[in-house]
Amino acid sequence: MLQRKKQRTARKCTEKSDLFDGLPDDLVISIVSKLASSATSPLDFISILLTCKRLNRLAVHPLVLSKVGFKVFAVKARNWCDSVHRLLKQCVKAGNVEACYTLGMIRFYCLQNRGSGASLMAKAAIKAHAPALYSLAVIQFNGSGGSKNDKDLRAGVALCARAAFLGHVDALRELGHCLQDGYGVRQHIAEGRRLLVQANARELASSLNALVKRKSQQQHHRCLNHQHYSLKTSSGCPLLSDFGCNVPAPEVHPVNSFLKEWFESGVGELAQGLRLCSHKGCGRPETRAHEFRRCSVCGTVNYCSRGCQALDWKLRHKVECAPVERWLEEAGNGIGGGDMEEVAEAEELAI
Repeated sequence: MLQRKKQRTARKCTEKSDLFDGLPDDLVISIVSKLASSATSPLDFISILLTCKRLNRLAVHPLVLSKVGFKVFAVKARNWCDSVHRLLKQCVKAGNVEACYTLGMIRFYCLQNRGSGASLMAKAAIKAHAPALYSLAVIQFNGSGGSKNDKDLRAGVALCARAAFLGHVDALRELGHCLQDGYGVRQHIAEGRRLLVQANARELASSLNALVKRKSQQQHHRCLNHQHYSLKTSSGCPLLSDFGCNVPAPEVHPVNSFLKEWFESGVGELAQGLRLCSHKGCGRPETRAHEFRRCSVCGTVNYCSRGCQALDWKLRHKVECAPVERWLEEAGNGIGGGDMEEVAEAEELAI
């Protein structure tokens, strides 16, 4: 009888005991931080929150929020709500650089809170966040959020140089065009072309690495023993920005996709006369009329930067660009003047 009672007591103790509950909080926080930093979608992080009460509590620890990866912030514009905004603010408070950049871009362009948005991007830039540095450079080049007189070309070049030093390809390309054109810096054609070649080399290397990784995954899933790698991709694959090599498109930052969807889906509305950057991987809108540059040949497309123009030229605009008489008449009548800036002819973008 006594033995049966002991067995029942031991069984109850075994059923109640949980090895997970015995783990110290520090260890669990460390594990959750790594999961949050490697998450590939918002759903991955939400799954952690919904697992159990303990993980729900520890997942919002400042140390975890400071490590959340940028893909967790890849929400759709139609899903934007107070809870998403609150999560981003919590991550910003925890010192998350990606959250500073993402929320800064959303506030500056979508919510039109220019001061707060620029401040958040500057906070990320101080911590050597290359996309934030480049975005601030674009703002300086265009005088975004202000007037044409608020442009600071020298500051834009300096920010581009810092972002390029940190490995940002678009910033390197922009810096190359600035040097080649003498835009905000003393003209140095040879150095500008060298930087453009370097930007394309980095773009090609990144594309090839992505291609090899994708091929390796396909080989693993299909259990193939031999597979030949090819630079040719499916139809519609964009071209390298300044040379005619078919490579996969570079991955677009989630916040750029958010901006594009925000205005194109109707969630946010552009004021009359304002336009989005024509490069489909950008998403930046004008903050005043004629802020962005127009193609001086056709006048039908506009870009926030020379970098976006160069990318879109090889992507699609090369086959679409054609002189438009109406645009030429408007330019001749002075309608296209004022705050509007014209860029060099598209053919000059090819090296």
